[in-house]
Amino acid sequence: MTQNEWLSLAGAADLLGVHPSTVRQWSDKGILPVHKTQGGHRRYKRGEILLWAESTQRSKEEAIEPEGMMQEIVRNVRMQISEGRLQEETWYQKLDEDARTQYRASARSLFQGLMTYVATNGKEASHEAHAIGYEYASRARRYSLSYVDAAKAFLFFRDTLVESVIKVFTEANVPARRATEMYTRMHAFTDDILISLLETYRKLENANH
Repeated sequence: MTQNEWLSLAGAADLLGVHPSTVRQWSDKGILPVHKTQGGHRRYKRGEILLWAESTQRSKEEAIEPEGMMQEIVRNVRMQISEGRLQEETWYQKLDEDARTQYRASARSLFQGLMTYVATNGKEASHEAHAIGYEYASRARRYSLSYVDAAKAFLFFRDTLVESVIKVFTEANVPARRATEMYTRMHAFTDDILISLLETYRKLENANH
């Protein structure tokens, strides 16, 4: 096999690991370098395809930053919450409308905290996690939720956020290494929040005794 070897559409698809219809679409849109025979058949040079794949993967890794995808993730979370999943939660059913509004808005602090965490490579993680944990704990106390319900409320938003990140990353074909790094950091950060929430709840409870 040489760099100058000619490939058919099926051969190019096999080399790239995609469906032939995808190669055809990329070719027609001018995305993928293609040559046409006199008979109108598509032909591809192995060297050109490999170079295109390498440069595309590199630019994709450089372009895909978690910060830049947060808006899409937030939209996805809002959609999931609006579909009525909150109404099924036992802790949510115990709240009045004012409290429910507060909890729906609380998802925002989690997104913002995560964005700060990602943007600073975790340098502000401890302070940010403590602040968010305190917010969830104090809100739970204010609305007379138990520490178990307080944890359930946080985990609901955490899990919804994680599910949305996975969905958006998968659709964007984020490289596995980058995605794994993000998931690991997200879980470490949100675990710190949960610990802060429980510690703060206990302190607030003891302060009122």
